[in-house]
Amino acid sequence: MLTLVTGATGRVGQGFAPRLLAQARPDEHVRVLVRDEARGAAFAERGAEVVVGDLRDTDVLGKALAGADAVVNIAAAFRYVPDEEAWAVNRDAALELGRAAVASGVRRFVQVSTGLVYGKGRGRPLTEDDPTVPGGTMWGAYPESKAAAEQGLLALDGLGVRIGRLGFVYGEGDPHLAESLRWAGQWAATQRLHMVHVADVAQGLMRLLYAPGIDGRSYNILDDAPVTAVDLHQLNGAAIPSELHTNADPDPWLAICSTDRIRRELGYRPLYPTVWAARDAGAL
Repeated sequence: MLTLVTGATGRVGQGFAPRLLAQARPDEHVRVLVRDEARGAAFAERGAEVVVGDLRDTDVLGKALAGADAVVNIAAAFRYVPDEEAWAVNRDAALELGRAAVASGVRRFVQVSTGLVYGKGRGRPLTEDDPTVPGGTMWGAYPESKAAAEQGLLALDGLGVRIGRLGFVYGEGDPHLAESLRWAGQWAATQRLHMVHVADVAQGLMRLLYAPGIDGRSYNILDDAPVTAVDLHQLNGAAIPSELHTNADPDPWLAICSTDRIRRELGYRPLYPTVWAARDAGAL
């Protein structure tokens, strides 16, 4: 089995690709698509085949997909990029990759998405059967483009698509945790963020990659306990702004997701059930 991984040098990819390589059996091989040849050297040292090129370059896709059995599409453009780039990478390039995968005979395609595709909260944990309801404080080009990519990929004939919807990724030096204060500093004290450690992202995506019989299914990949704005300040060693205690939470269930499906169907159990557990283990 040959698996192509896109976005291997990004925050999620750097946690996933090395673990995929480390756990590969003798008949399992990994190819990574990277834009920077120098950054691909670390994967080559671990045994990966490296293809240099941009996901948006259709001429590169044939080489990247040649002989591949599966794709894990992690490549994404999200915070602090123009909306046009988010759409170009998250929707257009993902759909072009999917079409090229069908043409190359790939039959298994793991699409990395986000829990933000649900849009507004439902007054309970969000499940994979919930439709998108656009709106809310975190709605924008990133979740919109990811939702459109999901729909387009699932509509392709001949491609076994599996979708992993991630929470707020952190861990192993990822700066996301510190960046969370950009938003949490203006939240209500009890406003929550549902997170997932990069190690649990990796195990979740590998379960999606290898499990038989789950084509067309979506899975939420998150930890067990969302943290509050107060928690985020404490985890970052930051003073808690007094206004947090007077601010109102506009949607207490925004992006709070159920992991019941991935637990029951794929045996997923977070290595780090909470960000506090990860902190105590020295895994931040």
